Amino acid sequence: MTTAFAAAPVTVVVTGVGAIIGQGIVRSLRACGMPVRVIGVDRNAESMGAFLCDAFYPKPACNEQDESYLAYWRDLVATEGAQLVIPGIEIDVEYLAGHRAGFAAMGVTLCLNTDALIALGQDKWALAQALERAGGELAALAIPGMLDSDWASCTARLGPPPLLLKPRHGNAGRGIVRLHDDVDLRYWRHKAGPGFMIQRIVGSDDEEYTVGAFGLGDGDMPAPVVLRRRLSPAGNTGYAEVASDAAIDRATRALCAHFKPLGPTNYQFRKEGDRLFLLEINPRFSSSTSLRTAFGYNEAAMSLAFYLHGRRPADAVLAPGRAWRYSEDFVSHDRHPL
Repeated sequence: MTTAFAAAPVTVVVTGVGAIIGQGIVRSLRACGMPVRVIGVDRNAESMGAFLCDAFYPKPACNEQDESYLAYWRDLVATEGAQLVIPGIEIDVEYLAGHRAGFAAMGVTLCLNTDALIALGQDKWALAQALERAGGELAALAIPGMLDSDWASCTARLGPPPLLLKPRHGNAGRGIVRLHDDVDLRYWRHKAGPGFMIQRIVGSDDEEYTVGAFGLGDGDMPAPVVLRRRLSPAGNTGYAEVASDAAIDRATRALCAHFKPLGPTNYQFRKEGDRLFLLEINPRFSSSTSLRTAFGYNEAAMSLAFYLHGRRPADAVLAPGRAWRYSEDFVSHDRHPL
């Protein structure tokens, strides 16, 4: 007579569980079909995301470049027996990428993209330049833009207003403003400070797409998931529907072949007639993570298979549909009884 034993749970640390991406990763881990123990990390000690996790560690109040912060991670990894760390916010992607050797010494695996793509994803101007250097179909994806200049030069090169002023570094639409004239440019140049770029506005809000593609590091990837979306006022995906678009699929595969991403990678596109433009590449999990999981594309499950077991994720079987994001209350009476 044989006795079946359940597989021991995998212990995964997810950072930024107070934010939508981290919470989406946690929910996707819960839906992965295998036992997972989730350890949450967040700067906010009162984060609601803590209730989604099996254990929670607030970040210490120290500079993240201090040795004490790395010691915090050593204690957490050792205490919990963590096997994989998944960053849910960009600052944690940057920190983990800068301390790969330290985490390797802890014996824990990091769910991280390549250093090259992480750096490129942090600078929209550098990405546009990289597309233009690549030439061909990739150069055609670059949005016409320029660095700081006078209004006459901007309109001569980019066309009539409105134009967009956006930070070279940033995400979720933060700091992006429309410029209608020279007064706007001078005002927002002063407010934005250094490190911005100016672009032509391409496409419309009705033709914006977010694409999830799991890079294998060699230019290959399983089939991607394409969602046509509308942004919420917070700058993340508020509405999404599964889309099938041959041009976006080809462009995503071309980008993957050229940049060779590793792990969860998010591409954002806009269409203008028959023309496709790349808004940005996020070499990490996306705010659409939980929506993608609901449609059958579970990047957290793919990460467990790939980073911990070296297995190529299978092509996802996608379910068609639409999704809306909305607010609801989360109430706990056990921690703060009335």
